[in-house]
Amino acid sequence: MNPTPFDIYLVATPGLEAPLAEEARAAGFANAVVTDGGVLFSGTWPDVWRANLELRGATRILARVASFRAMHLAQLDKRARKLPWAEILSPDVPVHVEASCKRSRIYHAGAAAQRVAKAIAEELGAPIAEDAALRVMVRIEDDLVTISLDTTGESLHKRGFKEGVAKAPMRETMAAMFLRQCGYTGTEPVLDPMCGSGTFVIEAAEIALGLNPGRTRTFAFELLPCFNAAAWQSLRGTTAANPVDLRFYGFDRDAGAIRMAGENATRAGVAGHTSFTQQSVEDLTPPDGPPGLVIVNPPYGTRIGNKGPLIGLHRTLGTVLKTRFAGWRVGIITADKQLAQATGLRFEPPLPTVLHGGIRVALYRANI
Repeated sequence: MNPTPFDIYLVATPGLEAPLAEEARAAGFANAVVTDGGVLFSGTWPDVWRANLELRGATRILARVASFRAMHLAQLDKRARKLPWAEILSPDVPVHVEASCKRSRIYHAGAAAQRVAKAIAEELGAPIAEDAALRVMVRIEDDLVTISLDTTGESLHKRGFKEGVAKAPMRETMAAMFLRQCGYTGTEPVLDPMCGSGTFVIEAAEIALGLNPGRTRTFAFELLPCFNAAAWQSLRGTTAANPVDLRFYGFDRDAGAIRMAGENATRAGVAGHTSFTQQSVEDLTPPDGPPGLVIVNPPYGTRIGNKGPLIGLHRTLGTVLKTRFAGWRVGIITADKQLAQATGLRFEPPLPTVLHGGIRVALYRANI
């Protein structure tokens, strides 16, 4: 295994780069900094494995394996052929090559991808396949070529347990970063009054129980020649949860959503710490015990048009929280400032907006 550190790039949800960098530093990747579209730090292959296993906010993790200048396709071809592909890839594992070009003399991404794919096929003998599980990413910016391996495979929000999904689901990676931005560290109860398929509740329970998000899934890095199965097994360790005396609550008026959330929690191994109940916002009351965090992603009506009923729903939510949830903190994710204001809560200064399913949403935080 090559012990020389290289750049490791964490792809972030646009708008959530800062909390992802905080999470990476808290996980021991001390030199993690926010960069264009994500977070960058230097490390070695075991760091790549651990980042995939432990980080809750990254979408995917790229290992930057080479960089060089190229002014034209022939130069790209020549320099790509000189790379030590046998150290980077296995000759019997199919790969797919993707390229992007920005402000460069090489401007045709398809032709650039083709040249690198041909270099890999002819120098190493690895098959090139459109549907390959392993992706080689070629980025050409200002004539600088950076070659990275997508070490993740399927996006990291796919934790491997959520089969049931409600309408407009919140991705786990986003939910984890919103929890972090609300100051949640796993030591207090969390309640979601419109929980859908249970993402916030399950994510909060996993954090409290110390369960790694990647504990049950496979990764693209397992196909690389540097992969050490025994070291990976030992890093993954046990999937047993920490003993925690906390509960996490999800409510929704939709019986189907509640059923799905319960099934998802069971698959995630957190059913013993979660409780899902069919109930409308009007009937919401705080559970027994200390106050914690109410976090909710209510409907914003972006695709509905008529905002009247939604303003009423947010007003009700605000009234219920102000009258019954003294001492709790609140996080509301919405695409519409008017809906947030309809709650009547006094919010902290806004955070950067976040891209969620093509819509810009913001997290509004308040103390009650």
